[in-house]
Amino acid sequence: MLGAIMFGMGLTLAPQDFKIVLSRPKDILIGCFTQFTVMPLLALGLTWAFSLPKELAIGVILVGCCPGGTASNVITYLAKGDLALSVGMTAASTLLAPLLTPFLVWFLAGTMVDVDTVGMLMSIVYVVIAPIVCGLLCQRFLPKVTKCVTPYLPAFSSVVIALVVGTVVSHNADQLLTAGLLVVAVVMIHNLLGLGIGFTVGRLLHLQRPKCVALSIEVGMQNSGLASSLAVLHFAAYPLATIPGAVFSVWHNISGALAAKLYSDN
Repeated sequence: MLGAIMFGMGLTLAPQDFKIVLSRPKDILIGCFTQFTVMPLLALGLTWAFSLPKELAIGVILVGCCPGGTASNVITYLAKGDLALSVGMTAASTLLAPLLTPFLVWFLAGTMVDVDTVGMLMSIVYVVIAPIVCGLLCQRFLPKVTKCVTPYLPAFSSVVIALVVGTVVSHNADQLLTAGLLVVAVVMIHNLLGLGIGFTVGRLLHLQRPKCVALSIEVGMQNSGLASSLAVLHFAAYPLATIPGAVFSVWHNISGALAAKLYSDN
């Protein structure tokens, strides 16, 4: 299901989206560095602060180590942020994810569990990178078909995301009932701190407000569906590890919409 969403993302990406990475290297570097430092470190800090059990700690760290979320570009647009920067950051962080996500998970969670970094790398390539490449190829060689299906992709992605979250939650309903409030609290704090710190970093670097808004949303919104997928694939012995990603998938769309309203009104 996540591969289907990534395929849709590939259908909507354009060559100029990747050119942004080369034409604005400073902005993209700032964004990706913030993305892959703030969220992983916040995740680790929250696992310590709340004394999370191992299973939940793994899930929170997985969320923190994933690239930017696929909905961040829409939220940035609604928030009147720098859309080009948002798209460039999403593309760059997604391309960096096969290397950085397994490494960061190993670095932060390697003392708690065995982390199959090579297996995680290959999973991200199969589930994220390959479908995006297939989408780009379809866009290149089947432009008429791509043009016909593109208007329906947002609705399709929403339905698939709902199915992903519903599947993960239903498989772990009993565990979620026992640890639900704790998970929700940690996920909310993680996301809100990411949004706030992302904006603050932009301000401290004297970036223009639209760039600060894009940085805030890109840092705060994670590809949490990928986190749940990796938990299922590589941490099957710890069922609760899938829960933080599922909860994050729901919450960050709510907080993102609220942030868009707040940013656009100011």
